[in-house]
Amino acid sequence: MSGNLHEECGVFGMFAPERMPLASMAYYGLYALQHRGQESCGIVVNDDGLFSFYKDLGLVSDVFTNRVLNHLPEGNMAVGHVRYGTTGCSGRENCQPMVVNHIKGRMALAHNGNIVNSGELRKALELQGSIFHSSSDTEVISYVITKERLTAPSIEQAVNQAMFLVKGAYSMVVMSPSKLLAVRDENGFRPLCYGQREDGTYVVASESCALEAVNAKFIRDLDPGEIVVFSRDGIQSIRDHCGKAPKKLCIFEHIYFARPDSVLDGVSVHEARARAGERLAIRHPVEADVVVGVPDSGLDAALGYARRSGIPYGVGFIKNKYVGRTFIAPGQSTREDLVRIKLNPVASVVRGKRVVVVDDSIVRGTTSGRFVNLLREAGAAEVHMRISAPPFLNPCYYGTDIDSRENLIACHHSVEEICTIIGADTLGYLPVEDLPWLLGGENCEGFCDACFTNNYPTAVPKNSAKSRFEYKISEGRPDDDA
Repeated sequence: MSGNLHEECGVFGMFAPERMPLASMAYYGLYALQHRGQESCGIVVNDDGLFSFYKDLGLVSDVFTNRVLNHLPEGNMAVGHVRYGTTGCSGRENCQPMVVNHIKGRMALAHNGNIVNSGELRKALELQGSIFHSSSDTEVISYVITKERLTAPSIEQAVNQAMFLVKGAYSMVVMSPSKLLAVRDENGFRPLCYGQREDGTYVVASESCALEAVNAKFIRDLDPGEIVVFSRDGIQSIRDHCGKAPKKLCIFEHIYFARPDSVLDGVSVHEARARAGERLAIRHPVEADVVVGVPDSGLDAALGYARRSGIPYGVGFIKNKYVGRTFIAPGQSTREDLVRIKLNPVASVVRGKRVVVVDDSIVRGTTSGRFVNLLREAGAAEVHMRISAPPFLNPCYYGTDIDSRENLIACHHSVEEICTIIGADTLGYLPVEDLPWLLGGENCEGFCDACFTNNYPTAVPKNSAKSRFEYKISEGRPDDDA
C-alpha cells in the first residue's frame, strides 16, 4: 500500500437516439473521470447489437489514440470505465468494461465499488462449473447477472434479481444489445448520476463533471438501490431495492476522491472541503502567517481554513502536471525522488513564515513527512499540519484501498507521536463528530465513515485482510477451508 489513497473506478455510459460517434464522446467523459482511476481504461460501443471494444493498461489519453478511436464504429450505446484496482491484480485481464457472451445475448458491464461477498459468490460459481479469467469482483457480478438472465425475462429483471445476492458497493453501467442500465447499490456507497444532451442522448456517469465534459445537462443522482433503464421505449425506474438499507455514501468522496467541481447527492464537493477547512480552523487554531494546501484535494480545505481563521491563503506548492503517480515508481528511493519532482514548495511564500499546511489524510505518514521536510528546506519557520479527515483506524471494504490496520499509522501511534514522526510543530485532525458539517450541518446523515469509526453498514468479509482472497487467486493457492 502506498502513502497515497486511491479510489477504485469511474463508470460512464451513453444511450443515443441514433447512430453517433459515441467512442469519441466517451473518451471525453472518461478523461473527466481520470482522477478516479489511472491503471486502465476501456470503451465498448454497441452498434445495433454488435459490440466493439478496446481496453488496455494506461491513461485514457495514452490508450485511446486517434487510430484506436477511429477503429471503433459509430453506435447508439457505449459504456466506458477507468480503473484503479482495489480487488484484483493489475493486468489486462482485469481491465473493464467486462464483456460477456451468453446464450441470451451479450452484455458489457462497468463497475465502481467493491463486493464484500465476492469470495463466497466466486467459490459457489466455480463449484457449479464457472471458469474465471480474472481476479476482479466485477467478473463475479457479471456471472451472477448472466446466471439470473438465463431465467429472467429481461436484462433489468436479471440485474434486479442479482442485487439480492451481491452485497457491498456497486455503482454500475450495464449494456445489453438493446438497453443501457444504471445501477446503484442499496446503500449508495458510490455516486452515480445521469443527464441528457440537447440531441437527446442520455449520459450516465460516476460524477457530474463527466456530464459537463460531453455537454450533457445534469438531471439527477440515482437513489440508493435504484435501477434506471434507458431504451427506445424511454426511461424506466425500478425501485424494488430502494429504502431497503440506510443511505451510506462514502464520506471520503467529498473529502478526497471526487473532483471539486462535481456535485454528489446534491452537495458541492468544493463547498464540502471548504467547510472541512473551516471546522479545522475552529477545532485546531494556531498563530501563523500563511495557510497552504497540498494539491489537489487539500487546496479547497486550505481555503476554508484561511477564510475562517483570517490567516492569509498562499500557494505553497506547485504541482508538476506531467509526472505520473508516485506509487507507480519501483523502489522507495525512486518514489521519494518523484515527490520532489511532482511537488515543489514556493520558497518566497513560506520562507521565514509560520505555515499551516492542509492535506486530506495521513495513511502511513511517509508522504506527510516529506511535505513537512520540503517546507522546512524552503525556509518555513514553523509547520503546522492540519488534516481534513479523522485518523484512519479501519480498513475499507467498499472500494477504497485503505488496507489492514497494520499499515495505518494512526492505529499504532497517538496524534502527538504522529506529529513527531512527520516532523511537524503541531498536528490536528478533523474530529469524527464534525463530519456531518461537510454535508451541510451537524444533523446531516446518510454517509459511511467506517474507516474512521469501525461502524460498517454491511457484514464484512470473514477473512478481514482485504488482499488475502486476491492473493490466493493470483498465486493459485487453495482456499483455507477447501
